Amino acid sequence: MSNIVASFNPFKNHLDFDRTLNLVNDALDGANDGELFLEEAKSESLMLDDRKLRNATFNSSKGFGLRAVNGETIGYAHSSNLTEEALKHAVSTVRLAINNPAEKAPPPKKTSISLYSSCNSLDSVPFEKKVAVLREIDDYARSKDKRVVQVSASLGSSIQELVILRSDGSIFDDHRPMARIHVNIIVEENGRRESGSSGSGGRFNLKQLLSKATWGKHANEALRIALLNLRAVPAPAGIMDVVLGPGWPGVLLHEAVGHGLEGDFNRKKTSA
Repeated sequence: MSNIVASFNPFKNHLDFDRTLNLVNDALDGANDGELFLEEAKSESLMLDDRKLRNATFNSSKGFGLRAVNGETIGYAHSSNLTEEALKHAVSTVRLAINNPAEKAPPPKKTSISLYSSCNSLDSVPFEKKVAVLREIDDYARSKDKRVVQVSASLGSSIQELVILRSDGSIFDDHRPMARIHVNIIVEENGRRESGSSGSGGRFNLKQLLSKATWGKHANEALRIALLNLRAVPAPAGIMDVVLGPGWPGVLLHEAVGHGLEGDFNRKKTSA
């Protein structure tokens, strides 16, 4: 068995590697291609709204998908139970797609390119620290302008770990972190309320988003947009000339009158 870099190793806690490989070979016998995809995913999100922690969630899931490709036919079965019995049932399902034996496709090339960090964003920052940062964002936004009446700030992080087993025994694994931050601010002046928001995220450690330089930038941008909206005037409306030039005028025409002329509307006798 190849070494698995991801902390999620289904062949330590859930499945026996040799028996699993035999089942995968049974499932893909006669198929062009296919694989067993095993995954564990965890996610967490927190939202502070109007100085109160309104939402805090944590989700965890794991499971597998078994795929067999035979020409243009694809057999696929999946389960959230990482057990040998569930895998055996999946084997019998994907075998239905294999009618005529086909030549094996060449295996994919392995790569050592690392595109993102192998960190675990969920565990990199204590829960109390995450809540404290959200409160700090709230206090900061309110201190910037007296017209701020409501602040919503949210953090999210997730980790997806996957292992792919092919019929030749080769293993491909990956570790995919994700982190995000979002700030929404509502301002009020003379009875008029407007809002602005800003945020960012990516496949890196949540710590990178919790510095004041980062969340302060989003708080400032959300406030800028909200204050700008306070000065906004209604857009012109009513009947007006429309000039269509080369490029995408067909899309505008389609949205303007095309939907009402589609077959569904003719069938329902509601067409223009």
